[in-house]
Amino acid sequence: MSQTRNLQIAPASIDDVPILLSFIRALAEYEKLPVDLSEDKLRDTLFGEHPYAEVLIARLDNLPVGYALFFHTYSTFLASPGLYLEDLFVLEEHRGKGIGRALLAYLAQIARGRNCQRLDWTVLAWNQRAIDFYKRLGAQVYSDWRICRLEGAELKQLADTK
Repeated sequence: MSQTRNLQIAPASIDDVPILLSFIRALAEYEKLPVDLSEDKLRDTLFGEHPYAEVLIARLDNLPVGYALFFHTYSTFLASPGLYLEDLFVLEEHRGKGIGRALLAYLAQIARGRNCQRLDWTVLAWNQRAIDFYKRLGAQVYSDWRICRLEGAELKQLADTK
């Protein structure tokens, strides 16, 4: 567990699902993105028989104030594992207190402990505050890579191709 002042960071438990759901909804609202999830879906995919990701919860004076959700990746060019940060979120009223940095530092420690050679994530192009924050940490922000995604009907259509 990481502790800075009254900040504690620890892996989430199944009991954290309701607060995690509220954080994800707040992040989606901030990013102006739709969500389609429920507590049951989170319990199953994060704490069920086959967990697909891991979550860290940040608590300030025992109050949940943020989270980081991540999972393993693999780099063929490095022939080594990595971590992918899917979500980093801190409640607006607690931003600027070092909580996001502490979550990323804790995640970097996990990556190093698991022999991961890199930590990757994406940031929305309009979120200059986040981009500046990541650059201050030493992150490279690539402008020449684009996210590609298949979902919904297009994913089904390709999967159904013979």
